[in-house]
Amino acid sequence: MELQNYEKKDLDIRKKFFSLKEINKNKKLKFSWSNWGFGLEPIELSLKRLKKYNVNYIELHGNLYGSDIGYQTKELKKLLSDHDIKVSGICGMVSKESEFSSNSPFVRQRCIDYFKRNIEFCRELRGEYILFSPGAIGRPEKYDDFEFERAVDTLRILGDIFIKENVKGAIEPVRTDEVSICHTFKDALKMIKAINSNGIKHIAGDIYHMYHEEEHIGEVILKYSDYLINLHMADTNRRALGSGMMNLDVIIMVLYLINYNEKKAFCTAEPLGPGSNPYYQMNGISDPEIFDDLVEKSATYFYKRESLLLKEIIKNN
Repeated sequence: MELQNYEKKDLDIRKKFFSLKEINKNKKLKFSWSNWGFGLEPIELSLKRLKKYNVNYIELHGNLYGSDIGYQTKELKKLLSDHDIKVSGICGMVSKESEFSSNSPFVRQRCIDYFKRNIEFCRELRGEYILFSPGAIGRPEKYDDFEFERAVDTLRILGDIFIKENVKGAIEPVRTDEVSICHTFKDALKMIKAINSNGIKHIAGDIYHMYHEEEHIGEVILKYSDYLINLHMADTNRRALGSGMMNLDVIIMVLYLINYNEKKAFCTAEPLGPGSNPYYQMNGISDPEIFDDLVEKSATYFYKRESLLLKEIIKNN
């Protein structure tokens, strides 16, 4: 029987992967965890959990909302060192109160100030990137037809700051159910070119959003490989890896095809559940056992699938 379209594309990636003659098995993909979904849990508990399940990188909640709110650099550096965990980057939070595409200049200024704090913080912790959506999460209705232009103008102001602090700005495309602007990798690249700054020239992908907005995840990763710096990962139900119908093998294969394992680039688990506005989770408290289960299942499954694929490569060669 003839293969379905997505199966043909999957098969093409498999063939390319298994035809690789050399692969650096000592440089595996960098698996990270985005901690803002842990809500108000003390960071020390989060770090302890990640280390227990062999997660050696963390994408920090960009929680420097003001001078008195958020992580304290000196304290956090010590905790990171104690648990031997490195910062991959920072997840920038964009809401209706602080967003690049807002029709209010006061809101856009608040967003600039917020990102200035977090860019400096990222540099202090030696993180690689800060990711963000140009529009507010949880606001799928557009203000008007000029959101793109306002977002570009606002982000240009931050471009030189990203360069100065040696932090990479990464635009994250988000599904239409959650935001009003920038839904695909194509949209993100259009914005990157319009901003025209070396400080903002990366894309932070998200598997869950890609399932909604792109034709084929592997194909898109191949096409935009020069821009990809982070890939948020959750299964098709936006829960733990291995709990849904996602073909994780194909994603791992295509990342090795673009030498993602050789770059300062990350696969970051972010299982948030399927709601249209997941931000409510970052200001709440949940059962730690739920988080333990998410991390254990996701990390174990990711490492297992990666290991099996690498063993097959070695066997074939």
